Amino acid sequence: QVQLVESGGGLVQAGGSLRLSCAASGFTFSSYVMSWYRQAPGKERELVALITTAGGRTSYVDSVKGRFTISRDNAKNTVYLQMNSLKPEDTAVYYCKAVWSGPGGPTYWGQGTQVTVSS
Repeated sequence: QVQLVESGGGLVQAGGSLRLSCAASGFTFSSYVMSWYRQAPGKERELVALITTAGGRTSYVDSVKGRFTISRDNAKNTVYLQMNSLKPEDTAVYYCKAVWSGPGGPTYWGQGTQVTVSS
């Protein structure tokens, strides 16, 4: 059974930090490109950060560059999102997503974890 389980969300003051984790099971984690998305109330879900299968390449949405860092541990089947200097506009439900690295493969989503940044 495929599972992506996010954790680490919560309430933090502006300027604070959180580290999100997404633990994967039921598929070959190291063969999947992993990413973090977020969705704020009334807004579309947006891609926040992405990391390739071996972690050799990462990319970020402009609004989080220099503040967020995505990483992965293929031995632990886990992807992380370190979030520093948090702002109220970072408030959203954060989801992890797994996409097969080859053509036409499956995509999996986690259930999401709430991040709330107070001003």
